[in-house]
Amino acid sequence: MADDWRVRVVLEDEESRGAFFHLLGRELSAEGEQLAKALDGQHLAVSGQGNDLFVYADTRRQAEHAHSLLEAELHHHGFEASESRVEHWLVDEERWDNEPPGETWEEETLGRGYAPWEVRVTCRSHTEAAALAEKLAHDGYEPVRRWAHLIIGAVTREEADALAARLHGEVEAGGAVVWDEAIDSHVIRPFAFFG
Repeated sequence: MADDWRVRVVLEDEESRGAFFHLLGRELSAEGEQLAKALDGQHLAVSGQGNDLFVYADTRRQAEHAHSLLEAELHHHGFEASESRVEHWLVDEERWDNEPPGETWEEETLGRGYAPWEVRVTCRSHTEAAALAEKLAHDGYEPVRRWAHLIIGAVTREEADALAARLHGEVEAGGAVVWDEAIDSHVIRPFAFFG
């Protein structure tokens, strides 16, 4: 089964996108023809909407080759794109993503010593929170307890969702993400909020 990959090129306006769309259907430049050879005779779907031109492919490799070809043709014909990138369809999230392959933000966050996801639980009492923290520690978690509140780190969103369902807690993005957003906005909020 093929993955869903695409190249997205954002041109100045719909008219420019339409003109470039039609140029692609004619003859490629000499450089474009050379780059097209890397596609091994594959036919890629091309569509457009508004300022956006899309070229759909089955693999990252095809999409990257198509991206190089489009960049060469844009340059050859004197078009400027405000954006030009390879994107991948994320089935579970039902959205296009353009993060480069490799380390995810979750892995980067773990590498910096933070849990990428947190489950926040409010217990009925201090005693109940202490007992739950001890049980979770026994299960391999490292809960942080503040009075009757617990913050439990999780490696994946799925793990956090499962733990939250089990404990009737709420899932939030984890430590480093929260701090990075705070630093970027120049507002430091060292608080975890509960209900």
